[in-house]
Amino acid sequence: MHAHFERTGALTELSSYPGWAQDLVTACEDVKLGVTSHDIWSVMREGRLDAVAARDFMVGVWPVIERFPGYMAHNLLKTRYGRSQGENMARRWLVRNIRVEQNHADYWLDWAEGSGVSRDDVLNGTTPFGTEALASWCEEVSRNAPLAAGMIATNYAVEGATGEWAQWVYESTAYAESFPKDIRAHSLRWLHLHAAYDDTHPWEALEIVCALTGTSPRAEDVAYLQECVKRSYISMRITLDRCLDVRRNPWVASEAAA
Repeated sequence: MHAHFERTGALTELSSYPGWAQDLVTACEDVKLGVTSHDIWSVMREGRLDAVAARDFMVGVWPVIERFPGYMAHNLLKTRYGRSQGENMARRWLVRNIRVEQNHADYWLDWAEGSGVSRDDVLNGTTPFGTEALASWCEEVSRNAPLAAGMIATNYAVEGATGEWAQWVYESTAYAESFPKDIRAHSLRWLHLHAAYDDTHPWEALEIVCALTGTSPRAEDVAYLQECVKRSYISMRITLDRCLDVRRNPWVASEAAA
């Protein structure tokens, strides 16, 4: 049984969503902590991210930033206007936000340059080994999975966790002051926007997923959506782990410096 869902409570209150969605969010929380509490954010907040790690982060995460409008476009192609309320919502939301994501790519490049990583290196440099985990998963789920799975894996899980860590890093005075004052606001615009706008963006995605899935989906469908969310978090953590590999291995660090 599908059973139509229409939210009546506040957008950002988990209690506004069906029981299955509440259970899914709760079941994935520990896995999400592997992203939002990752060591890289503490190092970044304290202004201790060295040049090698900053380069690996900016270049390693760039494929996801650059391709995010593409992930959304793959999901948009799955919609047919008028087929269901959920698809109408998804279509309208994806069309509106694809252009926003393109602007975010520009702001990422500004952040990289402010961090000492050249635009050419981000665009054309060698991606650090292993950092492709998240980009590969987002491409796979957006191309091949049903619409609800594609959106919950990317627009809910990836953007939701990103909003949390972005806010934590952006609030750090030490990190902000590591940028020269004359370029600080320009360099930190990506962080600023994600710390603010992504507070509601993933909730909007979750509402669409619930509209697509209904209030009483099959247990196996819920289990699949839950695994998609967890895999997004795990892929994010793997990518972040690889960005810090050089810092964790003194021999590799010395070779890179040489």
